Amino acid sequence: MNPYVVFLLYMVAILGFVALTLLLNKLLGPKPAMTAIKLEPFECGATPVETLNVKAVPAKYYAVAIVFILFDLETVFLFIWALGAQPMTGFMLITFGIFMALLVLILLYVYKARLLEAVTK
Repeated sequence: MNPYVVFLLYMVAILGFVALTLLLNKLLGPKPAMTAIKLEPFECGATPVETLNVKAVPAKYYAVAIVFILFDLETVFLFIWALGAQPMTGFMLITFGIFMALLVLILLYVYKARLLEAVTK
């Protein structure tokens, strides 16, 4: 059987299962009535202190989150590379060097931009 047909059948089965699950949830699931209490912001069971206690997150935290995700993904790629680089060749060492150089450049950029210092102040 063609691998593309197998993949297509697999995707159809996944999408069908998700659609069936959502449909059954819609038909058989509870239908809560919208009340004033249900529409209040969730405060861990405590009475809300302010009427509008939702504050904007400063933009500097988003930069830290992006850098964290970037380094997290690069760590995962390093594990994948280490598992896939079984016959160690010169090409593999060069790709590893390029990858590590990019990592060091990003780390230097984060250090020079004082990204972490802006968050801790």
